[in-house]
Amino acid sequence: MQRRYPFLDHPGPLAFAHRGGAAEGRENTHTAFARAVELGYAYLETDARATADGVLLAFHDHTLDRVTDRRGRIADLPYRLVREARIGGVDEIPLMDDLLGSWPQVRFNIDIKESAAIGPLAETVRRTNAYDRICLTSFSDERLARARAVIGREVCSALGPRGVAALRAAAATSGYGRLLAHLARAGVPCAQVPLGFRGLRVTTPSLVRTAHALGMQIHVWTVNDTREMERLLDLGVDGVMTDNISGLREVLQARGQWHPGRLAA
Repeated sequence: MQRRYPFLDHPGPLAFAHRGGAAEGRENTHTAFARAVELGYAYLETDARATADGVLLAFHDHTLDRVTDRRGRIADLPYRLVREARIGGVDEIPLMDDLLGSWPQVRFNIDIKESAAIGPLAETVRRTNAYDRICLTSFSDERLARARAVIGREVCSALGPRGVAALRAAAATSGYGRLLAHLARAGVPCAQVPLGFRGLRVTTPSLVRTAHALGMQIHVWTVNDTREMERLLDLGVDGVMTDNISGLREVLQARGQWHPGRLAA
């Protein structure tokens, strides 16, 4: 029996505003997240990075260079310098504390980008009492395991890369009973997977069926084409992450599957 996580306790399919909806504004900004919440998004996806002095930011890249008017590696810079950077020349980089505090009714899917962010993230979750409204994910199994241990309370988390690889293998052949048993025992409630990887389609009907047989949800990233959204929803995926937040809302509304958050416009 899978443990029930409050994070996932919402009518599906779940609609995630990836980095706040990067296609419709400056990514990972308070402005982008506010727009997503106004549109009715109950789930926001973001990234966790820490400055040299341990201040936790909602920011994707390891440097400021691509999206801000400053340069430099965030992990090497104190917050007093990072706070001067402006995303798109306009928006400050948000603090994770501020995001979790600004919308206490919203759930945050947090991609832990580096080990240095784990301690500050645990403190932020404690200060904001956000245990039930976060889901942890990472491209590192080790970071995920350490984050769960440091947070010290059970929180929702997605499969790490090794778990996703095991799920794919189990879905591709009938000879992976041990893998399936291991995944079932792990009790992880969701897998967050790309459409494809290196030319191979990852999100397949068999992957969705296998995950569902384990009581596990499948969330797919990052899907911006509305026809692809329709195909995935027909496939039975449980969540879609998108930069195209207006497009996903329109698709779900047309299907009668749009379930807005409490602050919807």
